Amino acid sequence: MAEPESLADLLGGRRAALDATVPPVVFVAGWLAGGRSIWAGAGAAIVAAAIVGGLRLRQGDKPRAVLIGLLGVCVAAIVALRTGRAEDFFLIQIVSNAASALAWAVSIVVRWPLLGVIVGAVLGQKTRWRRDPALLRAYSRGSWIWVLQYVVRLAVFVPLWAAHAVVALGVARGVLTWPLVAACLAVSWWIIQRSLPAEHPGLRHPRDASASPAGADHL
Repeated sequence: MAEPESLADLLGGRRAALDATVPPVVFVAGWLAGGRSIWAGAGAAIVAAAIVGGLRLRQGDKPRAVLIGLLGVCVAAIVALRTGRAEDFFLIQIVSNAASALAWAVSIVVRWPLLGVIVGAVLGQKTRWRRDPALLRAYSRGSWIWVLQYVVRLAVFVPLWAAHAVVALGVARGVLTWPLVAACLAVSWWIIQRSLPAEHPGLRHPRDASASPAGADHL
């Protein structure tokens, strides 16, 4: 493949993942500092999310993305306040990971792997990548790593949530966000590279199916 950039370069997911670790960690810190007060934790998390969002806006991020991140923290705080259980601050994250794992798995089965959809949109290709059997196969294989990412989080988060382990949930959220996303980007990129034929021109140059008519038969 000719192009030097990686999935991390194209998607920029690591910075967003790093930002996402701040509010949950601050929630736990505020909860502990406030004598296990959910109000203290929720307030601290919302303030932290607002600060992170403000910094990203100053750096040129889209307001919509910033507002979605802030809204997610607000909803998590409301859930915890309504239930009176600090661990429920992480419930939205658990549900989100379950839904994401299912969506990514289904996308592979129906031959619309989300990794291809996302990268294709970033590169302005629309759906041209689907007409390239080699790319379709590579994106499908790479997408399974993203499914695994969400499954790993669920395997850790759900038992901790059931055990009311608030501090452990905060630690796990930090460990399994930025580092796991970075690993997911690296491994899925490696799989894509290994899946594409040596003569393939790369992600930016999808080939027509006529160049390899049988290439998409085996995902």
